[in-house]
Amino acid sequence: MENQFNYVTRLDVKFDHLQLIDIPKEVEECKDKWFNQTLTKVNDSVVRLGIVEGEYHWHKHDNDDEFFFVLEGQLFIDLEDQTIELNAQQGVTITKGIMHRPRAPQKTVMLMVETSVIEPTGD
Repeated sequence: MENQFNYVTRLDVKFDHLQLIDIPKEVEECKDKWFNQTLTKVNDSVVRLGIVEGEYHWHKHDNDDEFFFVLEGQLFIDLEDQTIELNAQQGVTITKGIMHRPRAPQKTVMLMVETSVIEPTGD
């Protein structure tokens, strides 16, 4: 499913435990408009870095909640009946089964926490 979208999604765990994670360096090296990299695994969950600009598609995760935390920029998460606006240092958890569409009007850097088995593009 991922190949039909213009997203770069890397599900490999880039950093082992006890290894320094340098977010500004990761951001500086990123040249993609919609980039997602798994940074590390924490028990049965992963922490992912998103560097995004533009719109993602509508999707849902039937079995997994998803947490978004904005480091820089602004992220809108459209739901069927409302839009959640996240600015720097703000986060929200999207409950499993809820249709949503993240979008960023400008380059936005965020962290996501979700289960390691989640399909980022949705179920």
